[in-house]
Amino acid sequence: MEYGSESLYSPLWILVNSGMGILQISNRNNHLPDIAFEQGIKNVSYNLSHPITAIEQYGWDNFLRQEVFPSSIKLKNAQYFPNYSLHMIGGGFTYRKFSDWYKIKGFRHPRLLAFSSLMTTHFLNEVVENNNYIGPNVDPVADFYIFNPLGVLIFSSDKVCRFFRNTLHMQDWSFLSGINLRHKSIYNVGQNFVIKIDIPKTEKFQIMYHWGCHGMLGLSYNRTKTQCFSVAGGLVAKDLINIQHENNVRELTTELIWTCGVFYDRNNSLLASLILSGTKGYKARLNVYPGMIKTKHFSPSLFVNLTQDNQVITGLGFRFFPFLLSQAL
Repeated sequence: MEYGSESLYSPLWILVNSGMGILQISNRNNHLPDIAFEQGIKNVSYNLSHPITAIEQYGWDNFLRQEVFPSSIKLKNAQYFPNYSLHMIGGGFTYRKFSDWYKIKGFRHPRLLAFSSLMTTHFLNEVVENNNYIGPNVDPVADFYIFNPLGVLIFSSDKVCRFFRNTLHMQDWSFLSGINLRHKSIYNVGQNFVIKIDIPKTEKFQIMYHWGCHGMLGLSYNRTKTQCFSVAGGLVAKDLINIQHENNVRELTTELIWTCGVFYDRNNSLLASLILSGTKGYKARLNVYPGMIKTKHFSPSLFVNLTQDNQVITGLGFRFFPFLLSQAL
């Protein structure tokens, strides 16, 4: 597509949004030099190369109940939820979109490239999330050895892909990531997904669910066959909280606050979104994609964010660069 979020979609765009998406959490530093990439690579690599050791220190019962099987709805015990929603479903969907992207661009072995790109993206995600932590960490073990491969396997089926495309109308509505070159900081990152479920006996309305580091349930109104407006509300992760595990194994949970948003898309390609939240993190995030604002020669993308300390962050960009150039006002 020549407009909206689909016009920007590429493995590089998702590498930034998904790989560094944890930086949208309010207690994570978005100043790139402060991220312990080297330590993160070492610790994630060690845990992935010694998965049994990490699981045994965490406890097989804890690992299966909290990381693998949905055995509790308590937030501190629900580490499995992002594994299913972001790594299995989101990761599998991303793998298939990567494969289609490489195929359209004429690359050989598109599925192999898609798998490699997906694993690279999720490895960066684990590295940035790990940051400067040293020690056992079972989260990347569950993701890399169970949920990522399971997602790839599921979305390798054409029937599954048709179901998510035609019945659930699933799409990637990631944010417009921006970088401030002077301050070496990154803003407005985050990979998001949306599904829309048709309501029987009406063509105008659909139930919609939008998720990433948040979950918002709402309603979509199809103004025409191509134009759609949506409103949704729910909860968003404010902070990452480290639970002190009895075996000194890293265990993270989140603190949740309210969030809501309005969205405008054309043919399920997002043109604009405004997301509001509580008093921590981003209070407001306005994203405008190519095709919404047009001039004679180009159609830019832009974002305007209001931070928790009432600082305004803006970004302006074009399709050929995965970042928008950002500035604090």
